[in-house]
Amino acid sequence: MLVDSPPEQRAETAPASPTHRAARPLGLLLSAAILVLVALASIAIGAKALPPDQVWHGLFHDTGTYGDVVVDERLARTVLGLLAGAALGLAGAVLQALTRNPLADPGLLGINAGASAAVVTAITWFGVTSLTGYVWFAFLGAAAVGALVWFLGGSRGATPMRLALAGTAISAALYGYLQAAMILDDAALGRMRFWTVGSLASATNATILQVLPFLAAGMVLALALARPLNAVAMGDDTARALGANLGRTRALAMLAATVLCGAATAACGPIVFVGLMVPHVVRSFTGPDLRWILPYATVLSPVLLLGADVVGRVVARPSELQVGIVTAIIGGPVFIFLVRRRRTAQL
Repeated sequence: MLVDSPPEQRAETAPASPTHRAARPLGLLLSAAILVLVALASIAIGAKALPPDQVWHGLFHDTGTYGDVVVDERLARTVLGLLAGAALGLAGAVLQALTRNPLADPGLLGINAGASAAVVTAITWFGVTSLTGYVWFAFLGAAAVGALVWFLGGSRGATPMRLALAGTAISAALYGYLQAAMILDDAALGRMRFWTVGSLASATNATILQVLPFLAAGMVLALALARPLNAVAMGDDTARALGANLGRTRALAMLAATVLCGAATAACGPIVFVGLMVPHVVRSFTGPDLRWILPYATVLSPVLLLGADVVGRVVARPSELQVGIVTAIIGGPVFIFLVRRRRTAQL
């Protein structure tokens, strides 16, 4: 007996309508305009709001005044938010296609946990105290876990289910290690607790320059995989019929996601739900074509991350909530809504 597919699944696999195809370029331009506005808000809004003339002066005339110094600090924070948001959104979209699970996110394969565990190890055992030192440890941890998940998932014979199970198991083990390390080392607890929350507050030009080559390489690789990932997302048999090299595509997708997540997590700590929410929302109006999902995710994910950062600065003045807390508060209810929506569609 044939069983009809759930309505949501049919919507995700059906070709986009001509109206959608015509609106995509315009929507991408509108998204870019929104991103510019949010980036300007990120520079202007903080513990103390700056008027537009001071923002303009600080951007183009660095004379050492209070406003210019504030703008310079917020500019680094905004640029890091742009890069990290784009990286997390791209990684989420790639992993959702790779695992054929629209509720997947960068944490699913344990990459964030690997980066966090490496940083905690650096603080606890090697006495690393600077963000510059964190970056390299976090990136190596993410890369090591990405390689381990790929190996345990079956390497070139990896399947979406095996990758997800391997990532979940490794994440559980690493987060247990994180909790133990934070309990046993009181001196490092404060530093570890601040970093593991996820924050843009410590952004510097040096940090941006360190992670920029990795982020750029990961973004280029992820965007180049749009066409083969379209085939993989349709299922193994269909992908083979279309001539896709499943092993190579999955390996490159894992590499792209690892580089993007590792670099973003290294720079600002593990930030959750950005890679889950944005690609899922984008798919609802672009259709299933990754040639559009990936560019949209690249533009709109920083909108969410920077917007959450601005909200965190405003709601707790003169202090602030870290962006990782804000995205978790926003993302939790959204995730529950998405799960319930999928269950309802499958009834």
